[in-house]
Amino acid sequence: MQRVFLLSRRLVLLAPVLVLSVAGTAYAHHGWSWTEDGFFELTGVIKAVFVGNPHATLDVDVEGEVWRVEMAPPSRTIAAGFTEDVAKPGDEVKAIGHRSRDPNEKRMKAVRVIVNGKTYDVYPDRVPTEG
Repeated sequence: MQRVFLLSRRLVLLAPVLVLSVAGTAYAHHGWSWTEDGFFELTGVIKAVFVGNPHATLDVDVEGEVWRVEMAPPSRTIAAGFTEDVAKPGDEVKAIGHRSRDPNEKRMKAVRVIVNGKTYDVYPDRVPTEG
């Protein structure tokens, strides 16, 4: 009986720690804190297209290096008109957004993607102003 009490007490004490650690990881992943402040432009050839959770992504070959281009969550990406049908491996793509703060990481979060002459603003409120 006492063993069950100690086990349940440990669970009660550990639960908030687990919730906070998962929430912190989710916040860091879904936020912009991992990206640099200035805009970054990437042009290359699409290797793979994925529109699904947690974010739509493109794998892009840039001069022999594959970059991961993260877009918005699927609902927002699709609302911008970008689906798996509008881009395919071999298509040229230009992505505008923010690169990872880690200079060794080939990853960026795109606010705008241009494929086959069509522009998709997956984060229209973050698109750089022209001029």
